[in-house]
Amino acid sequence: MKIHKLITKTDELNALCERLATHEFVAVDTEFMRENTYWPELCLIQIASVEEAAAIDPLADGMDMSVLMELLVENQDVLKVVHAGGQDLEIFHNLTGKVPTPLFDTQIAAMALGYGEQVGYGNLVQAALGIPLDKGARFTDWSRRPLDKRQLDYAIADVTHLATLFPKLLDELVETGRGAWLDEEMARLADPSSFAFAPEDAWKRMKLPGRSPQVLGRLKALAAWREKEARGKNIPRGRIVKDDTLGELANHPPKKQSDLVKIRGLSKGWKDNDIGARLMDVLEEAEPLSAEEMPERAPRRPGLTKDAALVSDLLKLLLKIRSKEAGVAARLIARAQDLELLAAGVREDLDILSGWRYEEFGRDALDLVEGRLAFATENGKLKMSRIGE
Repeated sequence: MKIHKLITKTDELNALCERLATHEFVAVDTEFMRENTYWPELCLIQIASVEEAAAIDPLADGMDMSVLMELLVENQDVLKVVHAGGQDLEIFHNLTGKVPTPLFDTQIAAMALGYGEQVGYGNLVQAALGIPLDKGARFTDWSRRPLDKRQLDYAIADVTHLATLFPKLLDELVETGRGAWLDEEMARLADPSSFAFAPEDAWKRMKLPGRSPQVLGRLKALAAWREKEARGKNIPRGRIVKDDTLGELANHPPKKQSDLVKIRGLSKGWKDNDIGARLMDVLEEAEPLSAEEMPERAPRRPGLTKDAALVSDLLKLLLKIRSKEAGVAARLIARAQDLELLAAGVREDLDILSGWRYEEFGRDALDLVEGRLAFATENGKLKMSRIGE
């Protein structure tokens, strides 16, 4: 494989993208910094086909990334391969408003192939390819220039191995007939709504301080204000005001700006500075949450009797056994909540009672709950048997 250590010129990048666009897939990874910013700062993009790999410097003077973004988010003929790509996808969504598609995440694929739940990239490469990775540069400052040889070697290794790993995992998925199992998970990962939300919706991601329309109206206004302040200054939202402090302000709003000094989490400067004045304006203008906006009460999960709780425990044991036998991560098959619902008598709208999950686990789970399957021990080993057989 040909390695381009670092691309810093637009014409070189455009030529690379033209070549990459002829391949069926490209492996993609990013390096970024976000400790001190609201928006993650993209510092490096690594990309590879089966023939070549490169690191691309988005911080280089005069670098135009438009052709690369077109390849990643517009070109539907080239599959984009990532590993645990949620944060990478967030970056591309921030830059373009879109998510790279079509998409394949090797971490999700690894769950279906028995490599473990949320297996790390290094562990997966070691297990699937027998190659140990040097992760020493993982926590480096990627925004500093120039990047040294060790940083670039580390960064490019991620996509070169990913380009080798993907065909192997794909062959295993085809051989086991599990490719279709991943459609739902890949679609969820590539959903743009996961990466974009309006400041006015920021309060929905917080722990709600009660159900008073007045309190929630203030929280909604405060959370939106904080989001706009953080975005405008490009600093983490917690640097403006922490969640707990917003909740306290919503529950017990100060009557005048000088009272802000009494709020835990705010410095003394808030009593007479501009940001404190803006906060007070938000509180003054906040309106109670309308009935239409009030959050729905969480649906009550069916209460588990003592017997049903025992059945739920047996279902968890069955899941552990079945996932081990099938070589599939238990988390990909069923959630604990679904097991409890099944144990409590629910039979509708459960993923484990349809599709491949039913074939791999749901049928036996239903038989266990309804008394057609039992656990027993034989010679000190646990085994299952069907009642009446």
